[in-house]
Amino acid sequence: MSSNACKKTGNDKNMEYNDKQIQIIDSAEKLFATNGFEGTSVRDIAHEAGINIAMISYYFGSKEKLMEAVFQKRTFNAQLRVENLLQDSTLSPLQKVYSLIDDYVEKITVHQEFHKIMMREQMLIKNSAISEAIFELKKRSLESIKKLITEGQKVGAFKKNIDISLMMCTLFGTANNLISSQSFYKKIFNMEDRSEEVFQRYIKKKLSHHLKTLFKATLTYDA
Repeated sequence: MSSNACKKTGNDKNMEYNDKQIQIIDSAEKLFATNGFEGTSVRDIAHEAGINIAMISYYFGSKEKLMEAVFQKRTFNAQLRVENLLQDSTLSPLQKVYSLIDDYVEKITVHQEFHKIMMREQMLIKNSAISEAIFELKKRSLESIKKLITEGQKVGAFKKNIDISLMMCTLFGTANNLISSQSFYKKIFNMEDRSEEVFQRYIKKKLSHHLKTLFKATLTYDA
């Protein structure tokens, strides 16, 4: 994949987003995160992207399809990494789980606007297309972690009878709470006098370590 294009998924997996489409998608993501899907108009997106409003209709057809493109752009590479990880025979089951945690923490801290959209739209549950996209994203994540857990159980690395759904609630809930309450945790962690860059590095490292500790205690016999 070239640096200025992002492959679509699903039935359009052989197509690619060009620079102008990515510009529109990124502008839409920013506004959806700030104002919500319903609170953002196509005209707002066109203005933010610095393009003619007709280009959005030409490239995406509707605001709903543009939201789908936001999800496609953010999830394609993540799903590819998971599939490669599942096939990596050089890592132990626990190392694979740790790698998934690192990927998720990296994704949620770097692409905070996308995760604001996720949290906002899950609370509102107004748009069926968006709800379906979020459901499919979470379903794929759950299926991936189930494969890893099953692999670890088969070789005796992980315990039996693990509630994987609640384990994923721990992952998503802990990370989302930290991201949505950063001003609070900046005070709690005594980081108010630090730069935003330093604070982001700090919470990324702290969150990753905490989640790995929790998952090891949940999954293994030597917690």
